[in-house]
Amino acid sequence: MTGGRPLLAALVIAAVAAGAGAADAADPPAERPNVILIVADDLGWGDVGCFGNPDLDTPVLDALAREGARLTACYSPSPLCSSARAGILTGRWNHRTGAVDVSSNRGVDRLDLSERMLGDHFRAAGYATAYVGKWHSGLYDDDYLPHRRGFDRFVGFANGAHDYERWQLERRSAAAAGRAEECRVEPHDGRHLSDVIAAEAAAFVRDSAAAGRPFALVFAPAAIHAPLQAPEHLVEKYTRRLAGRADPAVAVIYAMIEQLDAGIGRLLGAVDDAGLRGRTLVLFTSDNGANLGAADRAGQSGLRFHGPFRGTKGDVLEQGIRVPGIVSWPGHIPAGSVVDAPIHGCDWLPTMLAACGLEPAAGAKPLDGRNVLPVLGGEPPGDLADRPLCFQRTRYTPVAHSNAAIRQGRWKLLWPPIATTVVKDATRDNISYHRGLTHAHWEMPLDDELPDYAGVVAAAPQLYDLESDPGETRDRAADHPDVVTRLAAEYDAWFAEVMAEWRAARSRILAHDQAAWQDRTPPDPRHLFRDEWPWSNAPGADPRTADPREVFRGFWSDHP
Repeated sequence: MTGGRPLLAALVIAAVAAGAGAADAADPPAERPNVILIVADDLGWGDVGCFGNPDLDTPVLDALAREGARLTACYSPSPLCSSARAGILTGRWNHRTGAVDVSSNRGVDRLDLSERMLGDHFRAAGYATAYVGKWHSGLYDDDYLPHRRGFDRFVGFANGAHDYERWQLERRSAAAAGRAEECRVEPHDGRHLSDVIAAEAAAFVRDSAAAGRPFALVFAPAAIHAPLQAPEHLVEKYTRRLAGRADPAVAVIYAMIEQLDAGIGRLLGAVDDAGLRGRTLVLFTSDNGANLGAADRAGQSGLRFHGPFRGTKGDVLEQGIRVPGIVSWPGHIPAGSVVDAPIHGCDWLPTMLAACGLEPAAGAKPLDGRNVLPVLGGEPPGDLADRPLCFQRTRYTPVAHSNAAIRQGRWKLLWPPIATTVVKDATRDNISYHRGLTHAHWEMPLDDELPDYAGVVAAAPQLYDLESDPGETRDRAADHPDVVTRLAAEYDAWFAEVMAEWRAARSRILAHDQAAWQDRTPPDPRHLFRDEWPWSNAPGADPRTADPREVFRGFWSDHP
């Protein structure tokens, strides 16, 4: 790390160091620090100007890094959206929570209701809490939405992605004493979704400041996840700048990033206008690496600057899990500092709690993340530099030695993906996803079938020295068998532990779903998905006469 100095004692507020009691929840001191966590979508390590991208304009994020710390080894909990967000929002390995994949129709994105999330911890301490933007941490059952998971206010969309022009904005508020839960759906009004949700995040800051309450905000922009849609003047700007050096899709992606940057500027402007900048901890990151294999446009990869790293979204190679990280808190985090120690997405929650002098809420399970305020403040990383960080991501069901890795210090042991375990059944699972691009949230039962991948055979693990080879190009396993053995044993112990919790969480999630639909009639899929059935994938079926419940498999097959 460079540019640091000792962390000020004020990082932990002595008056509330013992935790958040009932009196705190009733009347929290307005002087407590505020926290803003910004989680971009599919934004890679190289998708910010201050991380070395020569073609991209991100003046707000660049300025945020200049006034705070830029994290060069910031890791997502997982290389895919829902599982990554589970780790970020709970401070726990995502497998423990039940969220291991993105197919919401099968419930593998759901966080078990026994988990305490960021909103729960801060609301228990009397903070105003809000979640603005993309959720994708449990769909098709309102019990899993933000307004029932600790957030006073939810403005955004629940689906894994949303159309930026034909959006349906959900506005939900939690029930409170003497007040019923509220829900409204607001149709698109000509504005771009990125501008809408940025304005809503800024409005929450203004409302909280006017009420004299400390606040905890999660701002989760839709950008830069597909569909690729951006203001034309920005697309034209980057088309000229790239001048044929990249797919046309990259010009749209960069336009979306610049628009995202401007929206963050509006949010931070609201903080400044309220005179709260010095009392507000701002953390910026992404849920996973850039999607460099496909750009949501036929024949285009979206390949662009990605630093020295290899891989894509979904991979446990560095480009899939190493993401941009910027943390700013004027007067507490040294301006212009660079943190090279590995920082993990599970660290954000314990770090925010420590900054505000809070303990986890009652009933919270043990956190896996660490408070990294000292290293952000300039102290040596100590054992943070050598702690083991584990990653694993397959479709539907976790498989120990497929698309899995453990990093400890300079070494990274990696098992390549087993092909059959990373393939999505898009015909079955994308029907509801596509409807969610232009519709507000709805409820339906889970498709509870998951593959078990019995009998799959893993490849030999590969060993990389990230200090000399950050691009993971030279397998050193044969040269260091002792390191392979040690890291494999550490990883296997971790996987056995978190898998036991995943199975228990999965069981509770299914039991909750079965109870929820015991006396209810599921929606008729023939009507619910009438515009989404992928008839082109069913040759010979006549959409005018065929019953989609018989042609396409899913929960509807069991609910005629």
